[in-house]
Amino acid sequence: MVFSSLIFLFLFLPVTILIYYISPKRLRNAILLVASLIFYAWGEPIYIFIMIFSTVFDYANGILIDKYRHRKPIARTIFISSIASSLGILCFFKYAGFVVDNINRLFHLHIQAADLPLPVGISFYTFQTMSYVVDVYKDKVPVQKNIISFGTYVTMFPQLVAGPIVKYSDIAGQLVSRTVTLDRFGEGAELFIRGLAKKVLLANNIGLLWTSVKATPTEDLTVLSAWLGIIAFTLQIYFDFSGYSDMARGLGKMFGFDFMENFNYPYTSKSITEFWRRWHISLGSWFREYVYIPLGGNRSGLLKQFRNLLAVWLLTGLWHGASWNFIIWGLYFGFFVTAEKLFLLKWLQRRPGFVGHVYTLLIVIVGWVLFEFENLTSASEFIRMMFGYGAYGFADYQALYNLSTNLVLLIVLALCATPLPRRALSYIREKCNMVGTIVVPVIYFIFMFLSMAYLVNETYNPFLYFRF
Repeated sequence: MVFSSLIFLFLFLPVTILIYYISPKRLRNAILLVASLIFYAWGEPIYIFIMIFSTVFDYANGILIDKYRHRKPIARTIFISSIASSLGILCFFKYAGFVVDNINRLFHLHIQAADLPLPVGISFYTFQTMSYVVDVYKDKVPVQKNIISFGTYVTMFPQLVAGPIVKYSDIAGQLVSRTVTLDRFGEGAELFIRGLAKKVLLANNIGLLWTSVKATPTEDLTVLSAWLGIIAFTLQIYFDFSGYSDMARGLGKMFGFDFMENFNYPYTSKSITEFWRRWHISLGSWFREYVYIPLGGNRSGLLKQFRNLLAVWLLTGLWHGASWNFIIWGLYFGFFVTAEKLFLLKWLQRRPGFVGHVYTLLIVIVGWVLFEFENLTSASEFIRMMFGYGAYGFADYQALYNLSTNLVLLIVLALCATPLPRRALSYIREKCNMVGTIVVPVIYFIFMFLSMAYLVNETYNPFLYFRF
């Protein structure tokens, strides 16, 4: 089940909200837990047992670590076994096939790996349970002794499938006590509708252009077609993922939770370092707190800092998928972040802002080619076409047709990738007094109506981050 589906919007969500709010407050965590398990089991019921095991296992580990806190060897053993088990489950489902394939190629073997589908959301909830165990072990958070509350934290359906990655410390207090006012619920509903519109009206529509270009044989691509296609994907993945994150945050507010913002207009960045402070913020924050800083961060000299950066970016690539293109994609960005730390960022800061902006967009767009093509040969060929090496000319009829029919959409998407629309809505609400209080809800009603109309009439409704 996905948020941008009619069964979620017209059945699951209304029923869950109704039951949640007519129930006593002491039962609301249990209701969210049950609803979340139903949500997760809807598409792949067998994998719900993995989630339940991870939840119960790390709940017990947290209690045991707290119990033996003053007997360090025992607490350390429990801690290590917990982390090893979580990583073991994740690696088995996500990376076992990749490892076996590479062993087969390297040693000319024919080992068969189990062809298991990846459990949806496993990367997200595994990181959440691990962060809880780490924080309990380091005595950063009190141990959670209520398994219903802990289960609610791990399985919470608003952010279960695609984040943002929620650390236990961020919502520990909210699991115990939270209040939802009408204004807060309305704020959450607006955020959900905005995310739904980004996903359904923007990401899905521009995704059709990328699907068409990607299906074109490489030798038939022109320079213009290649650039139009990858720009379309650049916009699709942003509005797809940020839209889903907005929906998650909106749902969280509707149930009384505050989740961190996961995207902050990353395509307005003027450096790769800034881009990664704005893109998938919760993932970057997780790696910084649980990998980069424990390794020493930037405290132990330049060489160790570069080692730590290399580890973080290697893991960032691997987190996204078990394929060499993701590893190279992660190291590709790690190279530019490292170069900026050494000298490039200082050079960019002395140049006009547009120079940094163009540089960042160019690096990011080329990076999305590496991200999207699992076959590295196909990725390198596509990049060559972008820069005219072997391309079928600069433009042809198909490229010009794609440009003309998608030009308005591309302009709308470019504007919506900046803070301008949000600022415009805020200005109307704050400055136009009574008119603003009427106009803004009408705008959101139109967004909702158009999104519903699209979902009723279209079958193209992918979600790119489900595969991670």
